[in-house]
Amino acid sequence: MTQKEAVDRWLAGAEDAWDTAQTLLKAKKYDHSLFFLHLALEKIIKAVFIKNNDNHPPLIHYLDRLAEAAGITLSLEQKLQLIEANSFNTSGRYEDYKFKLYKKATPEYTKKWHQTGRKLFDYFKGKL
Repeated sequence: MTQKEAVDRWLAGAEDAWDTAQTLLKAKKYDHSLFFLHLALEKIIKAVFIKNNDNHPPLIHYLDRLAEAAGITLSLEQKLQLIEANSFNTSGRYEDYKFKLYKKATPEYTKKWHQTGRKLFDYFKGKL
């Protein structure tokens, strides 16, 4: 697989995860929507990593660390946003944490995060 094919594959996966997050938001599955929002951000950052490094991305899920490894310059605000978004991954995967995310994922919180996530997603996509 060429570097371009790998980037395109990760980008397609990121866009699919973003679409799923939107579908889940409309279905009022807020905690699941945030999980897929994290997944979309993770995949778009991994696409940037491959573009910048022509190598497999690290097998980690921490968005702030992935962005750093990809060589993406972040503002302090963006870094803090990614750190907060990291909790959507852990909380979405493990039952003992799921209830915390479920309580946190109010309609207002989730909609705010979709706006924030879109800005981050577009920022990372612009690096491709």
